[in-house]
Amino acid sequence: MGRPSFLADPRHGPLPALLLVLTFVSGVVDAISILSVGRVFVANMTGNVVFIGFALAGVEGFSLSASLIAVAGFIVGALSGGRLIDRFGQSRPVLLRNCVAVESVLLGGCLVISLVVHLRQGGPVASTVVAGIAAAAMGLQTATARRIGVPDMTTSVVTMTLTGFAADHRNATEAAIRRGAVVVSMLLGALVGAVLVLRIGSHAGFIAVLVLLVIVGTFSTHLARRTAPWHS
Repeated sequence: MGRPSFLADPRHGPLPALLLVLTFVSGVVDAISILSVGRVFVANMTGNVVFIGFALAGVEGFSLSASLIAVAGFIVGALSGGRLIDRFGQSRPVLLRNCVAVESVLLGGCLVISLVVHLRQGGPVASTVVAGIAAAAMGLQTATARRIGVPDMTTSVVTMTLTGFAADHRNATEAAIRRGAVVVSMLLGALVGAVLVLRIGSHAGFIAVLVLLVIVGTFSTHLARRTAPWHS
């Protein structure tokens, strides 16, 4: 096996490239949530489960309500993703286009809140609302990525990706390169998100995310207008 083609994969077309962009988006959104909303993840639910344990133990700085709301929002988003899959899952570009459209509305709402209220100083209510909405967007995205089914590209977690990368280290194959790209995308997303939040504000991070979602949505719309074997 050779180098993977992220834009012209024979089994997935350009979907790997689009999912890498969404992985980057997850990194940005989690950076916003950790740095502006508080100690809560909105894409990485494993971290939230651990944070819930810390909060129950009485560790200072961890909000039980925020973590619970984020988990609940993620589940609601994943359930909504299931509804989208039932209706549009026969075409992966159409499913991705519709997912990104709903996700953009949700994260657009987070942008509006961040413009009205300074999340780092706006109190727990605004932060908790943003955590719930953003987590719903990430749950929707993760459910959609799962249905699209590009190996190792869940767009929201890299635990199993890193495991596969390390366990299969002797095979410098297409899979290893794809896994490495996923990890780098998440890392760069977190880096860019942190820089935007710390130097400008959480609204800058949400604007960047929305720009990327518009790009993915536009590309998906273009792909959906054509017929290709990898659509289904």
